[in-house]
Amino acid sequence: MLIPHLHFNGNCKEAISFYEKAFNVNVDKIVYYSDYAPEKYINDNRIAHAVMYIHGQKIFLNDRFGKKDTSTDIAIHIIVMFKSKADFLSCYEIMKEGSITVDPLETLPYSLLNVQFIDKFGVQWGFMVEEGAKE
Repeated sequence: MLIPHLHFNGNCKEAISFYEKAFNVNVDKIVYYSDYAPEKYINDNRIAHAVMYIHGQKIFLNDRFGKKDTSTDIAIHIIVMFKSKADFLSCYEIMKEGSITVDPLETLPYSLLNVQFIDKFGVQWGFMVEEGAKE
């Protein structure tokens, strides 16, 4: 199993709320640093481990190693394949807030609609509509 792991720098909780709204999902599990080592992480509300499913894909999230890099030279990004343009546009309308566009909305030979962007947390996304999907 391959699991994407998104790292944040103290704003994982905010990112989770943002992604829950954008993808209409709920986080399945959250473990705070203070949950497993309360004597070491007193009043520490950073997230040590969280799990959510986006379009059926398990995603891990946490507040470790994160940085907000607004460069378009990010080595990896997450592709989300939508079943309709309406679903794509509904999600993108939320996700584009504070984002940097890498490739603008366009139709491609292999996708009815496509966009690539870096969200306000520094995560690079590629949204596509499946070939043969409904308009």
